[in-house]
Amino acid sequence: MADGFPGSVPVRDSKVPDGPVLVFPAASWAGFTDGLKARHRP
Repeated sequence: MADGFPGSVPVRDSKVPDGPVLVFPAASWAGFTDGLKARHRP
């Protein structure tokens, strides 16, 4: 993930810094991470 992209969240493989980037709308990324958090709550 990278900061400084208002409204979007670019994601890439940190092992391949010059590789491709996926860009998600910030609201979609928030829904994804919220879902992950909900699945891992005790």
